[in-house]
Amino acid sequence: MTSVVDKEELEMFRESVIKALETEVIPHYEAWEHSGIVPRELWNTLGNAGMLCVDVHEDWGGCGAPFLYSVIVGEEMARMGFGALSTNVMVHSDIVAPYLSHIGNEEQRQYWLPKMVSGEAVGAIAMTEPGAGSDLQAMRTSAVKDGDDYILNGSKTFITNGQHADMVIVAAKTDPKAGARGISLFLVDTSLPGYSKGRNLDKIGQHSGDTSELFFSDMRIPASALLGEEGQGFMYLMRELPRERLVIGALGVAAARGALDLTITYAQERELFGQKLAQLQNTRFEIARMETDCRVNRAFVDECIALYEKGELDAATASMAKYSATEMQCRVADGCLQLFGGYGYTSEYPISRAFIDARVQRIYGGTSEVMKEIIARSVLGKA
Repeated sequence: MTSVVDKEELEMFRESVIKALETEVIPHYEAWEHSGIVPRELWNTLGNAGMLCVDVHEDWGGCGAPFLYSVIVGEEMARMGFGALSTNVMVHSDIVAPYLSHIGNEEQRQYWLPKMVSGEAVGAIAMTEPGAGSDLQAMRTSAVKDGDDYILNGSKTFITNGQHADMVIVAAKTDPKAGARGISLFLVDTSLPGYSKGRNLDKIGQHSGDTSELFFSDMRIPASALLGEEGQGFMYLMRELPRERLVIGALGVAAARGALDLTITYAQERELFGQKLAQLQNTRFEIARMETDCRVNRAFVDECIALYEKGELDAATASMAKYSATEMQCRVADGCLQLFGGYGYTSEYPISRAFIDARVQRIYGGTSEVMKEIIARSVLGKA
């Protein structure tokens, strides 16, 4: 159980995150949404503010803070309506950094993690391919051993942080005949020849999110770039996915909370038919429904965070957190927009961004359909 002192420190950290976001993000976020990407220097700003990879061990340049501190950074971004930024930072701090911390060797950790903590290096992970989607075993990107190097060929898509990335964890086939056992992971330095990035994808939401296509053409990478053991990539991916899915769920709960708070304020101020919107029974019932949805999912996500910190979060439970929280986020965003009426459908009101930013949460990190299958297998076994 968290002590009183820890809670006080946690709230102090949360306040510092909020102040940094109010100063460094709020004044510029609308412009970034219009330009379709955040500036590269924002990563350095976030690093200087102590908001990147905060749970990385002190030996590798981090603060060694508990996992919950890293969650708080993303939650506050999501709650304040910065859905794209929360996704970008989540991938950097809560996906890429843990792969290095848990699987990397000391040389790899010492080289990349301090740079990721400071914002000098932006991290990305490349699994999805144009023709394979979520089917990792169908990937075609290959890494062929050639002396002391590997030759990397292929392409990836929907890669968060792809435009700004300095290092990408790339999943590639090192043994095409071995199925899942033929997948390996590589720490790819994007400054090397043979690496190129395509366009920043134009999305219906999370407009300032850096989401890209990546290409590898006879790219020669050193054998020292292999992350962990050859042929163990699929196992590593499965082992690290629970944290990713849990954090996506946490962001979903926080984003829903932010959208609902906006709506409650609006309902208490907006007059309709000679009375406040908040006095109408439908409004009251909808707010009650959404408040319950938020609090129930908050409690479950908090339980999952505690399980993760104890090393006890399994894949099915993490899938439940992502599935339940992101489906709830979309319900709440839709319900909130409805209460704003026509104004909610205009970009002038932030509730519209909460609505369009929410939709992808049910897709990346494993679709809701995939989550349901994982959960079903834990209860009923394979079909």
